[in-house]
Amino acid sequence: MLLYNGALLSDSDFALSLPNRGLYFNDGFFETMVWAEGSVRYLPHHWQRLKRAATVLGYVLPPDLASPQALINALAGLVTQHPEYQQAPARVRLQLWRDGGGLYLPTTTHPNWLATLQPFVAHAAPVTTADFARSVQVHASPVSFCKGPNALLYVLAAQERAQRNLDELVLLSSAGHVAEAVAAAIAWIREGTVYCPTEATGCVAGTRLAHLREKAHQLGIEWQEGLFSPSELVAAEAVFTANVAGIRPIQQVAAVAINSVAHPLLQALCAADTRHD
Repeated sequence: MLLYNGALLSDSDFALSLPNRGLYFNDGFFETMVWAEGSVRYLPHHWQRLKRAATVLGYVLPPDLASPQALINALAGLVTQHPEYQQAPARVRLQLWRDGGGLYLPTTTHPNWLATLQPFVAHAAPVTTADFARSVQVHASPVSFCKGPNALLYVLAAQERAQRNLDELVLLSSAGHVAEAVAAAIAWIREGTVYCPTEATGCVAGTRLAHLREKAHQLGIEWQEGLFSPSELVAAEAVFTANVAGIRPIQQVAAVAINSVAHPLLQALCAADTRHD
């Protein structure tokens, strides 16, 4: 079962009508979330990014998505149709795209939306090898903070990662600053401070990283966002990626070995992160 514009449908009964602005113009975005224990992990951060993306694109959110609680209620109705997710976490993909036709100029502010479930697979294994991207760069734009508008760039990055037999690829901005990994935010630790790229690089606004920043503040750990060079990253005491699937210590960037797994501050952050509130 899936959830399409608030209606429960079987997969075989679902079809997209044309014209479709998501297909024609990539006029849309998506959120990837984890459903567990009757709610969405990191809900405030997902909700903030979802609402921000809708505002930038000029969407009026439907009642089922108009508040964090409405979103939870809508997804709960879908989860109840899947007994396999009553006890086990589920990976939720919420896709929104603008209704109507037209060319580049939209004819409506109404979005269509689709929610689907898949098994959630945690991925927190250390990254053995990482390097800086050669074929792609990220670029800041009014929509670079959300998922979807720049998806093709990450497809190219994933291909480069595979071609170079790397576990992870670190993307740089057009100005040469560290931005993010292929499908995760990136951060590093040096002299008791956590550093991460600012959205000015063009990186996606990471929900798991925002959650970690809150935990760091609770622990009294200094956190700095900014524009940082690759040399600053490789000089770190620990480097890690973060997304809804997990926090992954990076053990090598380019030719530089970094024993991130054993770093006590990263261990403290991971321990604090086990609370998903």
